[in-house]
Amino acid sequence: MDDGDDVAAVFVHRPNGKMLVAASDGRGFVAAENDMIANTRKGKMLLNVEAPAKARFIVPVEGDTVAAIGENRKLVCFPVSEIPEMTRGKGVRLQRYKDGGLSDIKTFALDEGLSWTDSAGRVHNVGKDALTEWLGTRADAGRLPPKNFPRNNKFG
Repeated sequence: MDDGDDVAAVFVHRPNGKMLVAASDGRGFVAAENDMIANTRKGKMLLNVEAPAKARFIVPVEGDTVAAIGENRKLVCFPVSEIPEMTRGKGVRLQRYKDGGLSDIKTFALDEGLSWTDSAGRVHNVGKDALTEWLGTRADAGRLPPKNFPRNNKFG
């Protein structure tokens, strides 16, 4: 790493695992963890971003649905299958924004519902039946999040 580079995330390698990689501008893709391993000291380029966007998120794919919330406080949920699996690149648009960018992203099992932790440490869960308002397709703008969702637009 060069001087001044920031570490975005550190995680233990899971053979055959998959990660969702996303930039602050709302573009991203699914990458296999086996394709992330680098054999050089300098590492490996995975996500290409154009300024002013920055590589911001890398989360494990642990379910069949993605929840993305923007800085504009709009939430959209869509199937992981709508995101291509790539070894490197810019990715595809995950959520559409007029202003701002991606605030947080999470994968979850739709049958278990979407859960988040608030600032007091309480866990909230919205079941599959109640999520129909936020279920859409990749690159939708989304709608305002459910009641009790944290004001910082983070899943916890």
